[in-house]
Amino acid sequence: MFGGLAFVLDGSMCCGIVDDRLMLRLGADLAEQALERTHVHPMDFTGRPMTGMVYVAPEGARGEALRRWLEQAAGFVRTLPPTRASRAAPDLG
Repeated sequence: MFGGLAFVLDGSMCCGIVDDRLMLRLGADLAEQALERTHVHPMDFTGRPMTGMVYVAPEGARGEALRRWLEQAAGFVRTLPPTRASRAAPDLG
């Protein structure tokens, strides 16, 4: 979808990697706060910033910082209602 690797939690995109940047779904409020930090940029995949989404440069996602970023993204996504699969899983039996 974004030309990278995305991870889904409870049916909603949570985080991923695009090029060498960490992509996070934080929600509008947390994303706005995150943009005040070094190495964090608006996610502008379409040429326009996407509300609630940010990119974190590799320098800002090392060690303990990576764990904290992922916890924030997962925490936000867990507040969203679970989504249903867009189609039934194929019968492999």
